[in-house]
Amino acid sequence: MEAYVRGLIPNLAQLRHIPSPFLSMYSRIAARKFYFFCDPLRRGKLCIKKVLLSNCLAELMELHQETEEEGGGTEPVDNWFSLSSAQRICDTFLGLDKDMNGTLSKEEVHAYADGTLTKIFIERVFDEHVRRGGRGSGGKAREMDFESFLDFVLALENRDTPEGLTYLFKCLDLQNRGFLTTVDVHTLFRDVHQKWIEGGNYDLCIEDVRDEVWDMVKPVDPLRITLTDLLACCQGGTIASMLTDVRGFWAHDNRENLLQDEEEIADAPEE
Repeated sequence: MEAYVRGLIPNLAQLRHIPSPFLSMYSRIAARKFYFFCDPLRRGKLCIKKVLLSNCLAELMELHQETEEEGGGTEPVDNWFSLSSAQRICDTFLGLDKDMNGTLSKEEVHAYADGTLTKIFIERVFDEHVRRGGRGSGGKAREMDFESFLDFVLALENRDTPEGLTYLFKCLDLQNRGFLTTVDVHTLFRDVHQKWIEGGNYDLCIEDVRDEVWDMVKPVDPLRITLTDLLACCQGGTIASMLTDVRGFWAHDNRENLLQDEEEIADAPEE
């Protein structure tokens, strides 16, 4: 898959001038998105037909267009396959890797996104999505390699997709039962609440947030929330963010003000 991506690069206008030393790293980053979305069972293999029909390939092909510097449009900021995006992801990993050992500890991952993710969420990410150390690990705590980090970023940046939400639900499902109870939601939000208060925000009742989550999901079984419930309510990404990221909860709590700001910006006359 990485070789396939490298073969496409000369024909993609926005990647023609990619630095040679970065070519291998770029190919790893690009290929990982195909595996995240097209290999849900994590078999390490991709169906060619699925790749050809995927949104990932369509997103990569957007880089055919020239940038402004070359007489075309601007580089898409939110395109995973853009050079600036790949460099951002690589720089983020290197910035987190304080001991420069090529992998990330839980403490190092906790600094991701300015430390707004909760400790219990990071613990669950390592429990569910980080491979245990192989031979020679000496019993040391497992650490997140670059591929696992890419999956982690892809899940957080694609919370509203079935693939992203499936990744996150495994972390939210504290007891690995296939569903969340009110106790799970209370436990998850407790860490968010602590960060919320430490940030100088007004106090709030955890039970009220728990009830709000239930109202948003409206699960088939009123006593438990399944992944199917989260996908069906079309707010699963928001709920996952509320339960794992204090910044995500702040965005939800201030959604009306944020929406008003966006409308004012849209209505403002262009200079």
